[in-house]
Amino acid sequence: MEFPIKHILFFVGTLVFSFLINSILLKFVKTLGIRNEGEAHIRWSSQVKPSLGGLTFYIVFLLSITLHPFVFSYNEEGIDFQFTGIIGVTSLGFLMGLADDAYNTKPLLKLFTQILCGGILIYTGNSIQIFENDYFNYALTIIWVVGLMNSINMLDNMDGITTSVSLVITATIFVLMLNNNEFDSISTTVTIGLLGALFSFLYFNWNPSKMYMGDTGSQYLGVLLAALSINYLWNPITTQEYSVSRQFLIPIISFIIPIIDTTTVVIKRLRKGKSPFIGGKDHTTHHLSYLGFTEKQVAAIIVLISIISSIIVIYVISSIKLWNHIYTILFVAYFLILFSVLFYIANKNIDKSEPQK
Repeated sequence: MEFPIKHILFFVGTLVFSFLINSILLKFVKTLGIRNEGEAHIRWSSQVKPSLGGLTFYIVFLLSITLHPFVFSYNEEGIDFQFTGIIGVTSLGFLMGLADDAYNTKPLLKLFTQILCGGILIYTGNSIQIFENDYFNYALTIIWVVGLMNSINMLDNMDGITTSVSLVITATIFVLMLNNNEFDSISTTVTIGLLGALFSFLYFNWNPSKMYMGDTGSQYLGVLLAALSINYLWNPITTQEYSVSRQFLIPIISFIIPIIDTTTVVIKRLRKGKSPFIGGKDHTTHHLSYLGFTEKQVAAIIVLISIISSIIVIYVISSIKLWNHIYTILFVAYFLILFSVLFYIANKNIDKSEPQK
């Protein structure tokens, strides 16, 4: 598999560009995403820091789209209608997150915007194709988009966690693109740009972090990863045999950390009569810390789980052509074992959790 030098140069360019933008923003902006001093209680860290990561993510996204025809494609073809939907929803997610960081928007407005993002993706041909009935596919697409935008946002509760997990998921999708010999598509260009932006931001976001991504970053990442996962995980190009269980397991294992964390937190908070949407220090990452792990060790554990899951997904898509029930049992067991372990840890330390004040 040939990997053109221009892709490497573009990745290095976005990495350096992102690093410079983050450095400049960190120097001149100290308050974006800090609505009040009590905001620090939402996160694990007691220090209030600016939420700047999302700005760089979006700038690199626009830069990738702009440079794509110059670097990778010299023909006169424009951006197809399907990708205009991705541009639209990422812009919408970015703006909603930016508004939330600045003004603390109402939950219903955020939910409406997230549903609208799902609707736009469906309208532009970016929908999950699992069932024979299109309405079931559309419903699942909206649930997936809304769920990911919220789970990526909720996972951003400790230094480096969401950045690292998103980086592994993006790398997984990129490997699948290469496996499909998809070198010059605009989706590939955007994915390379996202990898560069995430690698750069990880330097500033790794413990002890200098900045957060905020809702600006998490909402942008949530909707972009949702769109890319629809086209490369839910509907993988290399699928040769249709199997509903296979199609469900691929994205679920890819996003195993945010799915388990969100499910655990929602169950715990509902059992305690609390709203799932009110922040707190009761996430799976926090409970790993309660066991005695340092923040860096917690991040390393989460990254390791994500990498193992990524390897499984790549193997399933690229190597398993004939699916049978044994694979379904194995991969469902992998998910359930991991979920059970993290859920047990979270409930074992239930009295140590600190809900938002």
